[in-house]
Amino acid sequence: MSSADALYDVIERRRDVRAEFTGEPVPEDVLLRVLGAAHRAPSVGMSQPWDFVVVRDPALRRTFREHVATERDVFAASLPPERRATFDRIKVEGICESSMGVVVTHSQDRGGPHVLGRHAIADAGLYSTVLAIQNLWLAATAEGLGLGWVSFYREDFLRELLGIPAGVRPIAWLCLGTVSHLETVPDLERHGWRSRRPLDDAIHHDRWRNDA
Repeated sequence: MSSADALYDVIERRRDVRAEFTGEPVPEDVLLRVLGAAHRAPSVGMSQPWDFVVVRDPALRRTFREHVATERDVFAASLPPERRATFDRIKVEGICESSMGVVVTHSQDRGGPHVLGRHAIADAGLYSTVLAIQNLWLAATAEGLGLGWVSFYREDFLRELLGIPAGVRPIAWLCLGTVSHLETVPDLERHGWRSRRPLDDAIHHDRWRNDA
């Protein structure tokens, strides 16, 4: 398999993992390779505005899972009955089943007040941190690991739980670890929440296409 084919294969196999974690430990050298791939992400003005908090402590993870369960209930209560029935079948986290959590944070102050390339688009730094997450996700998939992004939480809660300084945003809690397998079809498609949008619908040429 060529290097290009290998890359496209990893992109195709990447999944948002919830139920397939085994909880087996991840070797430290593998973890450092995955975090190293994240740390090599491109960043505006080479500001590297991310940090990675590796969370293995069971008590911390249980506390976070309880918070996520509460937020899941809040979202579920907002849904109409037919969507609620679909959502009830969907697992939204593998916080305690995974080998660890990796909390990716974003510091808008990183790089000082004159970040090259950010003067017109303030969110360029945030985009850089998200690119680090994508690198981490693809590297984890290439290593045979699973990763699931948990978004059912309040930033202030997670900041206080992990002692994250004021002004630093916890962008993602990533459940990372060994898995029994990766599903061939994404969970939200398998459970009937939403289907993948065709590529042709997303491509425009020269100007925005108004399908209406």
